[in-house]
Amino acid sequence: MFISSLLLRFEQKGHGIPESLINDVKNITQKFFDLPYEEKIKIKLTPATGYRGYQRIGENITKGIPDMHEAIDCYKEIQEGMYGALGKTMEGCNQWPLNPPNFRALMEEYVNLCTDLSRKIMRGIALALGGSPFEFEGVRAGDAFWVLRIIGYPGLSGAKDQKKPENNIGCGAHTDYGLLTLVNQDDDITALEVRNMSGEWISAPPIPGTFVCNIGDMLKIYSNGLYESTLHRVVNSSPKYRVCVAYFYETNFDAAVEPLDICKQRTGETKQFGRAVYGEHLVSKVTTNFVM
Repeated sequence: MFISSLLLRFEQKGHGIPESLINDVKNITQKFFDLPYEEKIKIKLTPATGYRGYQRIGENITKGIPDMHEAIDCYKEIQEGMYGALGKTMEGCNQWPLNPPNFRALMEEYVNLCTDLSRKIMRGIALALGGSPFEFEGVRAGDAFWVLRIIGYPGLSGAKDQKKPENNIGCGAHTDYGLLTLVNQDDDITALEVRNMSGEWISAPPIPGTFVCNIGDMLKIYSNGLYESTLHRVVNSSPKYRVCVAYFYETNFDAAVEPLDICKQRTGETKQFGRAVYGEHLVSKVTTNFVM
């Protein structure tokens, strides 16, 4: 497994996830988004579904502006009462489409492999920070929550049969909520952009056989700012429809996140960030990100 650094993101290859599965996931995603709106809306995202399901173009909001994408949101399933009041908003089962066939089985296999891979990457990051390889397990991420966003970005030709937002930003500038994100994107369309340390937006061209890995908000806190959350956005300037499947590896849902002692030592004993509970952070984002 090889990881090469690039600003605040990195490419990861030699990861052990079959290329055939990576491509199958993108292909079945494309087939779903090719379906008529009336078929896709059968699994509509609502608060009653635990914010799981399909949202049409313009229903995802970033900093008050509708995004030019459609998506299916899936989360690690939370049973009623599992986390008390903290988890109430996110309780529910994922909504998987029946069409195309085998969608659920394929995505669940993919999630399992991404979870194993992310755990291995986080062990490497823990060592790089000067800790044991298991810093991000146990009460921190031993029962890691996960999120899967299955996303489609229309090309410049328009939004098919759906209402087109007034802007052309596929997804506005944002950071991810958890520890680490694995981005599986179309190989032939450059749309992902990352802001570098000089404040410039640079393209993150897809490299076949690799994942783009973004650092999330919880890892920024754990590292006491040694690792910065990856600020990124999506601008699809291609006439082609683009698909992306983003897997988010998070802490335990109820984890209380604060800087690691080893990281406070490296930053001069100064604690730069306060304590955050991951589930509260997620719910605050989820409940403000969608137009219902």
